Amino acid sequence: MKLSATVPALPVQNVREAVAFYQRRFGFSVSYADDRFARLVRDEAEVHLWAADDDSWRQRSNLAEEPVRSGAESFIAGTASCRIAVDDVDALYAELTAAAVLHPNDPGSAVDTAWGTREFAALDIEGNVLTFWADKP
Repeated sequence: MKLSATVPALPVQNVREAVAFYQRRFGFSVSYADDRFARLVRDEAEVHLWAADDDSWRQRSNLAEEPVRSGAESFIAGTASCRIAVDDVDALYAELTAAAVLHPNDPGSAVDTAWGTREFAALDIEGNVLTFWADKP
């Protein structure tokens, strides 16, 4: 028995809108999509999106007696992050700069880290953070 891959699953309020965003802005293709779940791929990278769209918690008068626990509450959307390895982080940085998805605190280029990577962060339509990285030569 061996483990082979991990796939980030990011919460979004509207799966169909998020899929369109990932296609247009990040260059992902759709492997599967419905209103609740999507499987997106670009080259060897795969990202899953799932619907965090339960707003029933807003109507609860007493959260102590009726705790929030569906696991798909709308306030979860945009709270996740993932790291995606790339072979040319600077080329992808240029592409995603043009796509206007870079993190608001972007320093103006990919950065070298103390842990041996060169990386940058971007945001999806909900605010989930995608960090793209490559090992420094």
